[in-house]
Amino acid sequence: MIAKKRILLAEDDDLLASLLSYRLEKGGYAVSLSKNGKEVKDYLAREIPDIIISDIMMPYFSGIEIIDHLRNELKSSTPIIIISAAGNEENVLTAFELGANDFVSKPVSTQELIVRISRELKKTSY
Repeated sequence: MIAKKRILLAEDDDLLASLLSYRLEKGGYAVSLSKNGKEVKDYLAREIPDIIISDIMMPYFSGIEIIDHLRNELKSSTPIIIISAAGNEENVLTAFELGANDFVSKPVSTQELIVRISRELKKTSY
């Protein structure tokens, strides 16, 4: 049996988090949900998932700070896909500069997100 790929989903909007988590699990992924940056850092102290999907704007630590923590403190190359509301170009550019792998604009198309997740995971499986 092939193990499910583990996704850490960091999203503080309960409705969106539930929708994305449900769709990702239906897509065959194991999803862990964090509602703020502190929960993300606590999770990453215990384990590193196969991929991280993170909102930029979250309580305690932003998605930008999470990318910085993952890349510079944990020295991890785990793929990170940022999700954020449109009109936040400066934060998106900063996220890419710090090492984000991809970006999806809100409102999020779950089908598009699943395709982007699959693409990123294929890059890391070689």
